[in-house]
Amino acid sequence: MKILIYSANYAPEPTGIGKYSGEMAEWLSAQGHDVRVVAAPPYYPNWQIAKGYRWPLYRRERIQNVDVWRAPLWVPSQPNGIKRILHTLSFAISSMPVMLRQLTWSPDVVLTVAPALACAPMGWLTARLCGATAWLHVQDFEVDVAFQMSMLKGRFLKNATLWCERHLLRRFDKVSTISSKMVEKLRSKGVTPDAIELFPNWVDTAGVNPLDKPSSYREQLGIKPDQIVAMFSGTWGSKQDLPAIPAAARLLAHRKDIVFVICGDGVMRPAIEAACDGLPNVRLLPLQPKEHLSELLGMADIHLLTQSAEAEDLVLPSKLTGMLSSGRPVVATCHAHTELANVLTHCGVIARPGCISSLAQAVQVLADAPERRQELGTHARTYAEHSFGKDSILTRWMSQFEVARLPATVGVYTENEAN
Repeated sequence: MKILIYSANYAPEPTGIGKYSGEMAEWLSAQGHDVRVVAAPPYYPNWQIAKGYRWPLYRRERIQNVDVWRAPLWVPSQPNGIKRILHTLSFAISSMPVMLRQLTWSPDVVLTVAPALACAPMGWLTARLCGATAWLHVQDFEVDVAFQMSMLKGRFLKNATLWCERHLLRRFDKVSTISSKMVEKLRSKGVTPDAIELFPNWVDTAGVNPLDKPSSYREQLGIKPDQIVAMFSGTWGSKQDLPAIPAAARLLAHRKDIVFVICGDGVMRPAIEAACDGLPNVRLLPLQPKEHLSELLGMADIHLLTQSAEAEDLVLPSKLTGMLSSGRPVVATCHAHTELANVLTHCGVIARPGCISSLAQAVQVLADAPERRQELGTHARTYAEHSFGKDSILTRWMSQFEVARLPATVGVYTENEAN
C-alpha cells in the first residue's frame, strides 16, 4: 500500500508530533508499505531550524527507508498567537507544490497530521485528486487551545475559525485522535461517529522498562541514593505550566530528601532557568538522546506532569506513555473526570491545576509512602503494556488503512447536509 503522510513535524525531532509521525512512518515501511512523507525541516522543541537544514529550502532525503520531502517554513523565535498562525501558514503554502508532485505517485491513503490544521485543505485536495482515502489525525485541537489560552482573541475570529474547522473536519473520510475525550470533541464538531477512529499515542514498552538498579543519571546529577526524585521530562512550552514545578520546589526546599529534575527544552527555557535560580533542590537537564530514555525516566521516583487547565481534554500529553512504561507513579495537575485523571486512577495522583501547594503536597505525600509508590508504579507499567503498546496500536492503524481504502466520494457532502 502507498501511504503519504503530510506532517509539518517529523523525525529527527525528538519529542511531540515529530517523534510519533516519524515512528509511524518507519514502522509502516518496515511492514513492507511504500511510505512517503511531506514535512518541514526539524525545528522543535527549541524553535530553531536544525543544523544542516537551513539550505536548500526544498530537499528530498531517505530516513530509515522512508522517502522524506522537505518544504520550508518560517520559525519565530518567540511564538505567539499571530506568529504561530503565520508559522503554520508558511509551511501550508510552501508545501503545496510538493504535495501536488505526489499526484503522479498515486498514494492509496493521504494522512494529514494536525497540528498544523492549516495543512488540512491541501491534504484533503491531494487525496481527492488522486482518488486516495483522505485521513486527518488530530494530535491536539489547536484552534480551541489558542482561544482557551488567549493566544488568539475576539469572538468574531473565534466563531469564524471554528466554523471553518468544523466544515473542514467533516470533509475527510476518516478523522482520528488520541483520547476518548477528544473523540467526544470531534463528535461535538459534527464529525460522524463512523468516520472517527481512536488511536492513542504509543510507547515502545520494550525500550522503556522499569530499572532494576539505580539510574546512572543520579550519580551524574549528584543525587544521593536515599533522595526522592520528582521529575518532569518533555517539551518546555506554554501548555505545560512548567513554572509550577520550581514554585513547588521552593515550597519543599526544607525537604532535603526530595530533589526536582526538569529535563527538556523549548520556548520556556529562559523563564524556567530564571525561576530555578538559587534553588539547590532543582537540577536542570537538556533533552537527552532517545537511546537513554529508559535510563532517564527510571531516575524518577515520581513523574511530574503539569499542564494548563485551559488545555485539558484538548490535548493528552504524549509524554505520559513513557512515564507509565517506566513503572513509576505520576503526579499530574488536572481536574477530576478529565481524560488524564481517568488514566491515572490507579497509576498516580492528581493535584489542582494552578495550585502550587496542591502540587507540592501531592509530591510530599508520595515521597513519604514508598509502598504506595511501588503499587502505583506497578499499575502504571501494566497500563502502559495493555493500552499503549507500540506494535498493537500501529497494527490497528495499518488494519484501518486497509479498511479505509474506499472511493474518494465517501467524504463529500452536500450543502443541505452541511447545514
